[in-house]
Amino acid sequence: MRENRFYSEFDTATLSGADRRRGADYRSPFQIDRDRILYTSAFRRLQNKTQVFLSGEYDFYRTRLTHSLEVAQIGRSVCARLLHASDLLADDHHIDPDLVEAACLSHDLGHPPFGHAGERALHALMASRGGFEGNAQTLRLLADTIYGDRGMDPTRAFIDATLKYKTLLSETPDADNHFVYDSQRRHLEFAFGGADFQQRLAPGRERNAFRSVECQVMDWADDTAYSLNDIVDGANAGFIRLENLERWAEVNAAEGARAERVAELCRALRRRRIEPLMGKKVGDFIAAAGVVEDPGGFLASATNRFRYRITIAPEIAAEAELYKEISLDLVFRSPQLQQLDHKAERILGELFRTLTDNYLGGRRRPLRLLPEEAELALRSAREADDPDLGARIVCDTLATMTDRSAVRTYRRLADPEFGSIVDLV
Repeated sequence: MRENRFYSEFDTATLSGADRRRGADYRSPFQIDRDRILYTSAFRRLQNKTQVFLSGEYDFYRTRLTHSLEVAQIGRSVCARLLHASDLLADDHHIDPDLVEAACLSHDLGHPPFGHAGERALHALMASRGGFEGNAQTLRLLADTIYGDRGMDPTRAFIDATLKYKTLLSETPDADNHFVYDSQRRHLEFAFGGADFQQRLAPGRERNAFRSVECQVMDWADDTAYSLNDIVDGANAGFIRLENLERWAEVNAAEGARAERVAELCRALRRRRIEPLMGKKVGDFIAAAGVVEDPGGFLASATNRFRYRITIAPEIAAEAELYKEISLDLVFRSPQLQQLDHKAERILGELFRTLTDNYLGGRRRPLRLLPEEAELALRSAREADDPDLGARIVCDTLATMTDRSAVRTYRRLADPEFGSIVDLV
């Protein structure tokens, strides 16, 4: 296999500075990144975390795990398409599909139970103690905690490929999302190779839009997967129906290309062919991606990852936005999902308060409510008189829970008629 000159030692450097290969390990640094994600409990837990509907309600709805696998497939396909279609790339100079796959597989690792409702709930609970954000939590896992009390020692290119947002919370203190934790400044500095990004890139939209080419591929793969597949799951669940979609179109898509796309969905709903229709569009969305050279940008002289950027055909980008609007209005804003959001906020809020009261509230001998590893970390935080660190450990514990384990733990602690000494998991 020919060496891929697209990457240099700058890109493959690890957070610790160590060479992670052992013996005659034939894998590339990015294959090691991908493999380490696949073998983590954090990745396996995605099978029981909400994508749109609470996991376990029906077998055929997507979970965070199946969504992540679909995003990874789309990401690899975009890389293959760009290599084949672009004169800027070649067999020895191309976007690495293993690196993109690693970013796609890990892009939702930090999301808590109950989807975005859980994310909002934890952010509200942690508002005065550093906040909570799903992407920032992914970075925390990769760099700090994913293998017990340490990270996975990722490469610079891999960390950067997962970093959709690069603004510190303290720089946008009123933000509800799209930030990283202030404690992650050193990880940002590593990702930028020590370059003075704070002077060159304004916090907020400008800095968050500054993404490596692999991060851009991952982001388009994610957009493709959820814009198309949320329509499928919403229709299968009965939220998107012919009559309410037609009413929605009268107000929001009465004419032009938007009206044509909605009419296409309506025909598919009548014929019960919505899944084949949206499945076919995956290929169209992959083919909509292109790559252009941008040699004058920040860090373009240091790495090809910032010398190139991804373009998306405008008509396909608009189509993706249309499908997101439909899902938001007809699925996510429905009373049924809003009720589930309320339940998620109540469960996580009650768990957070119970655990912080027990471990951080001054009890001389806290009850043993958490696994030993979390207990030891909380004991250290208590001995150091660091309530913010203690709250972060409780938050980490809740964020790792699946939908089911959060509900079981809540019922075990709050429901007098639930639980027994054998109900341990």
